Amino acid sequence: MDTIYRKHYRFHGQVQGVGFRYRACYNAQRLNIGGWVRNCADGSVEMEAEGTLDALCDLLDALDNGHFIQIDKCIAKDIPPTGEHSFRIR
Repeated sequence: MDTIYRKHYRFHGQVQGVGFRYRACYNAQRLNIGGWVRNCADGSVEMEAEGTLDALCDLLDALDNGHFIQIDKCIAKDIPPTGEHSFRIR
């Protein structure tokens, strides 16, 4: 069985008003990743995602290759897994 990781991400750039959260939710569900995503008041987007390392990398690739989305900076931090299986937009 693959190890499950949970990461907290903060995305900066052109990430609000471009379908970022919907793309994150769609791809997280497709990849069996649990967690959430939300817009922040400073124009960034915050996300927690829990899944295998390969699935988390695939999610980041899908976001980075999204139309209209431009990620200038992504800050990632490892956090303890919670066992969350669903993904939602907050």
